[in-house]
Amino acid sequence: MMEHIRESKWLNILMSVLLAVLFWLYVRAELDPSQTSWFYHVPVEITGSTVLTRQGLTVANLSQSTVDLRIEGPASVLDSLSRSRKDLSVTLDVSKCTEGENKLVYTPNWPVNINTDSIVTIDRDPETITVTVEKLYTSSFNVEFQLKGTVADGYQAGTPAINPETVVVSGPAEQVSRVKKVVAVLETEDLDQRFAGDLPLILLDENGEQITDAEVALDSPTAYVVLPVVVVKDVPLTVNFQPGGGATIDDITYEINPKSLMVSGAESDMESLSEISLGSVDLSKVVGTNTFTFPIDLDASLENVTGSTSATVTVTVNGLDTRSFDVDNIQMVNIPDGYQVTLATQVRTVKVRGKQEDLNNIDASQLSIVADLSDVDFTGLYSVPASKVKVYLNADSSVGVIGDYTVVVNVSR
Repeated sequence: MMEHIRESKWLNILMSVLLAVLFWLYVRAELDPSQTSWFYHVPVEITGSTVLTRQGLTVANLSQSTVDLRIEGPASVLDSLSRSRKDLSVTLDVSKCTEGENKLVYTPNWPVNINTDSIVTIDRDPETITVTVEKLYTSSFNVEFQLKGTVADGYQAGTPAINPETVVVSGPAEQVSRVKKVVAVLETEDLDQRFAGDLPLILLDENGEQITDAEVALDSPTAYVVLPVVVVKDVPLTVNFQPGGGATIDDITYEINPKSLMVSGAESDMESLSEISLGSVDLSKVVGTNTFTFPIDLDASLENVTGSTSATVTVTVNGLDTRSFDVDNIQMVNIPDGYQVTLATQVRTVKVRGKQEDLNNIDASQLSIVADLSDVDFTGLYSVPASKVKVYLNADSSVGVIGDYTVVVNVSR
């Protein structure tokens, strides 16, 4: 009996609550009573600033960045307004402002889903906003690029191309003067390929710190940056040795300085680059130890990261002997028409290099000197340069002539 009474009591309570909720929903749906509510920290937005810019003016300061609004309207509408709070703002039209302080009344901007006919702003704090207008100041800055991050191992960032290259920062003189640099920053890690895209422009102060609160405008908020990324490789320098003067590569020691060159380029260009050849050394020109200087020439598609523009090759011939011969078999060829030439040099001492046992088998009669006179175009004594004098040795290639030789001739017509 008592159990039955308790169950009936709880049932009545649940029914009462249900009826109360249904009645409240009915009142809201059918009657929707009017209420008031405060909306705090509503953001202030500016319109008409372009009109000021055309007049050489700009907004330097607002007395308020947010306002508070007390709004009256149906409960359902106020609920919707609360849910759309992020879309609620107020607007200040500054197009008619003059230089100095201007007190303006602001206008609420309602979210698009709100029935504005059913709500009224009954109170606002503050009633007006003071707008300070100053002369517009502009300054031009070169856009600089900054990479915040790393390039992958074996790669190198090239020189970026930036568009636009310069931007104009405008605003109050005090605010613009805070700006010392404008940079486009790429944040990435292990970059291993070319980057191309828009990057936001960031303002930096004299300490290199980012400025986030400056009331200035940029004529371009972003810059299009193309950053090439290339492969970097340490490539050895090599030289070719031409046998001569009885010496081959087996008879020499040599050193190249620098030994290698750091080179960068596109991956496709670098794949087949295993060495950089400096050129050739004629061993017949090496007597004892000689040093040769070679320019370092790279393909236009590659970049010399090291920066060295030349290399030296020091060559020493080892283990060979020399023997001198007085050669009187001197011949002249290619004498120009109309000229008569006689030898002033009758004998020239020529050095031959090789193993001692091979040198012992050489005789002076096996040597001859030939002077090419094709460049003669005057009369008198003429020293035929070494480039025009050849020494021939009729012997096994295990021995050879070393050094350069000249002869003197007497030219007449």
